[in-house]
Amino acid sequence: MKANGQDPAAEDLGNIQLLEHVNVTQPDQRAATIFYLMGLGLTRDPYMNVGISNMWVNAGEQQFHLPTRPAQVIPGNIGLVMPNLDALRERLTGVKEHLKDTRFAWSDAGDHVEATCPWGNQFQCWEPSERFGRFVLGMPYVEFMVKPGAAAGIARFYQAVMGAPSRVEECDEGMAAIVSAGRDQSLVFQETDRELPEYDGHHIAVYVADFSGPYAFLEKRNLVTEGVRNHQIRFVDIVHPETGEVLHKLEHEVRSLAHPMFKRPMVNRNPAQSQMGYAPGRDVFGPVVSA
Repeated sequence: MKANGQDPAAEDLGNIQLLEHVNVTQPDQRAATIFYLMGLGLTRDPYMNVGISNMWVNAGEQQFHLPTRPAQVIPGNIGLVMPNLDALRERLTGVKEHLKDTRFAWSDAGDHVEATCPWGNQFQCWEPSERFGRFVLGMPYVEFMVKPGAAAGIARFYQAVMGAPSRVEECDEGMAAIVSAGRDQSLVFQETDRELPEYDGHHIAVYVADFSGPYAFLEKRNLVTEGVRNHQIRFVDIVHPETGEVLHKLEHEVRSLAHPMFKRPMVNRNPAQSQMGYAPGRDVFGPVVSA
């Protein structure tokens, strides 16, 4: 039933309160610095993992975790909202020579910019718009390519197990499961006929309000890969909740709202600042979401 012409269900965020970070390992911190900080214009977390074995990169209220190990590549796209695509184009042009011997590339897709990191992870960068809700800087979606016929079961898994509103709709390549992963955030599982690589261990981190419910389902079926520790668990297999069929592999770092890092304030710099054109008082970028 709609109230005043609006659907109350559209206001339900569901159990997943926040998609916080994407973790992809990479073998070269210098190249990662050039791409994520100089190219994309994001910010290295100044407080955590400041050595050479890992780097956390802030993108609004979300992060990339980049441990130094052999490269992991997500089969799909990572969506970013950025405040100024013209400035992004200039930065990406500026790092091209530094990354010439890698898989780095970028192209102008009209309403967005597409960029590929030195190891093949693909990014779709957009300016703020009504489509992305309050986002001014951040990660509104992550898309994963999945096998044909998997989308409906994946949507069912997130609805029944994770308590996340989900739907299945036809997109460019076919059917896709679209899962609510926090305010204005989604996980997208896009079916494809293309050959998919073997799962390499990349993971995402989400915060959930109901922690024990998903845990009980996963533990009963021996799907928990890391038990309760520091207010979180991990699992990899996304299964059909009725048949148990494994539909996709994606490690989830599932955190309760009691986790000490829930809604931790992120430092975001203004990438437009420069030594020659320095503007006092404009070092920090904010707000990362609109009012």
